[in-house]
Amino acid sequence: MTIQHLKRSKPEAEKAEEDAKVRGVVENALADIEARGDAAVREMSQKFDNYAPESFRLSDGQIEALMSKVSTRDMEDIKFAQEQVRNFAQAQRDSMKDIEIETLPGVVLGHKNIPVQSVGCYVPAGKFPMVASAHMSVATATVAGVPRIVAATAPFQGEPNPAVIAAMHLGGAHEIYALGGIQAVGAMAIGTETIEPVHMLVGPGNAFVAEAKRQLYGRVGIDLFAGPTETMVIADETVDAEMCATDLIGQAEHGYNSPACLITNSEKLARDTMAECERLLGIIPTAETASASWRDYGDVILCDSYDEMLAVANDMAYEHVQVMTDRDDWFLENMHSYGALFLGPRTNVANGDKVIGTNHTLPTKKAGRYTGGLWVGKFLKTHSYQRVTTDEAAAMIGEYGSRLCMLEGFVGHAEQCNIRVRRYGGRNVPYGAAAEPVQAAE
Repeated sequence: MTIQHLKRSKPEAEKAEEDAKVRGVVENALADIEARGDAAVREMSQKFDNYAPESFRLSDGQIEALMSKVSTRDMEDIKFAQEQVRNFAQAQRDSMKDIEIETLPGVVLGHKNIPVQSVGCYVPAGKFPMVASAHMSVATATVAGVPRIVAATAPFQGEPNPAVIAAMHLGGAHEIYALGGIQAVGAMAIGTETIEPVHMLVGPGNAFVAEAKRQLYGRVGIDLFAGPTETMVIADETVDAEMCATDLIGQAEHGYNSPACLITNSEKLARDTMAECERLLGIIPTAETASASWRDYGDVILCDSYDEMLAVANDMAYEHVQVMTDRDDWFLENMHSYGALFLGPRTNVANGDKVIGTNHTLPTKKAGRYTGGLWVGKFLKTHSYQRVTTDEAAAMIGEYGSRLCMLEGFVGHAEQCNIRVRRYGGRNVPYGAAAEPVQAAE
C-alpha cells in the first residue's frame, strides 16, 4: 500500500495522556457519589453547572411550563423526528421474534425477548441542547417496552432546555432530572437517597460521561462507549471539495476533540478540501470548537486505490462514515467496522443525527469493530428456556448429560441427570456413576 497522510491529528501518546486525566477525575467523582449520595451530586451540579434547585427531578407542572416555551413549529419538528425514530425502531422490534422449537421428540427449547426493567437516558445539553438524543434513547426505549425510563439532561443557560424536556416527555420518560455530566450518570447508576438506581445507562456524552459509563459498566449495563463524535468522509472525484469540507467541519463543531477524517484517492480533492476547510472555519459561527477539532484531530489520508481506502476505513472504524464515490454500494457490501454509513452525496450525517430515523448513538474509539449503535434491541434481553415433556426424552437427555458431566469430573452434576434416568427411564444407575447407553444395558 502507498498511503500518504497529508494531514495528521495529534500523536496517540498525547491523546492517551488526556484520557488518563479524565479517568482520574471520573473515578474520584463516582466514589464521592457512592459515599455521599445526594450531597455529592448537589455539590457537583453547583460546581459544574451553577445549578442546585430544591429537587433535581422535574415535577409535572415544571415539565408543562417548560414545554409551553417551545414554539409550535419547533414542537411539530420534534414530533416529526420522533415519528421517524419510532417507526424505524418499531420495524426493528418487529423483526425480533420469540421462538420455541422442538429439537428432539419431547425436548422443547425457546427464547423470549424481555425489556430491561429500568434505563437511564442521558441527553447532553451543557454546550449544545441535544434535542435529538432524547428521541434516540427515550423514544426507542419506549418502543422496546421498558417499564421505567429515567431521563437526565444538564441545565442549559441556568434552566433545563425546554425543547430537550419536551422531547423527553413526548418520548415517554417516566422521570426527568435536570442533571448533567458525571453526576447525572453516576446518580442514575449508583442511586442516591432520592434517585432509585437503574439497570442500564444509554446515551452519548463528552469524554467524562463516556468514561463514567465505562467505569460503571458491570454494575449496570451500558449501550456502548459513545465518546466524542467522529466523522469520516470517503470520497473520490465524483464530489467536490465544498461537499467534503462541509461534512467534515459540520461535525467537528461538536467539541474540541471531535475527530474528522478524509480518505480519498484524489490528491486534488484532498488538497482542495483542506483549503475549503480553512475557508469554512473563517465563517462558521462555531469556529472556536470546530477549529480546535480540525487542528488537533483532523486527518487527510491519500490512497492509491479503492481497496486501500476500504482497508484504512475499516481499520479506523469511525463512528460516522460518509461515502461519496462511484461505488457506494461496494463500500456498503465490504465495510465491516463502523458506527453508521451515509451513502451518497444526497444523504449526510446531520440528517442521521437529527431526523431521518436511524439512531445517532453510535460506537466511537474503534468500538465499531465489535458492536453497532444503539437500537431497540439494546433495550431487550434475549433469555432462553427449556422444557422436557416426556419421560423418554428426560431419560435419553439425562443419559448423555450424565456421561458428559462425568467426563469433566462433575459428579454432582451427573447425579442431577442420573436421578432423571432412574425416575423416568426406570434404570438403576449407581450414585456417582455415568449412565451407560441403553443398548449396552440391554
